[in-house]
Amino acid sequence: MKRIIGIDPGLLHTGWAVIESAGVSRKYVASGVILPKKNQELPARLAFIFEEVSKLCEGFKPDECSIEITFVNKNPKTTLILGHARAAAMVAIAAKEIPIFEYEPNKIKKAIACAGHADKDQIYKMVKMLLPLSNPKTADESDAIAIALAHSNMTKFI
Repeated sequence: MKRIIGIDPGLLHTGWAVIESAGVSRKYVASGVILPKKNQELPARLAFIFEEVSKLCEGFKPDECSIEITFVNKNPKTTLILGHARAAAMVAIAAKEIPIFEYEPNKIKKAIACAGHADKDQIYKMVKMLLPLSNPKTADESDAIAIALAHSNMTKFI
């Protein structure tokens, strides 16, 4: 049994999910969203993301992490800031010596919904179908579950 933490990084909402995977079996463990305060300066938000991801790693003891690769937005500043949030989560995970696997958004969508351009609603429905005990309350949480599931599916071929 392998425990996987999936991370959907964001400066305002960082989704996370923990699943267990063994062969073709998948089990939902937990999920949620890290919510830094909107009025905090960038360094304080990044520190909060780092601390919360560290706590998740200590509490759930994942064997592996899967994280979404930042896509390039039309606004380079937005891409750069999102990259900071992603880095804060990655450093927290790397500090616990947990292997990190990175996936592009379209590969995650294809692994879950068989369509690289699936929308948020399609991903949510597939997450609920694949892990009926999960009950994601936000798109960030649903995406984090999908990221963990996609890694679970793709590592069968590594």
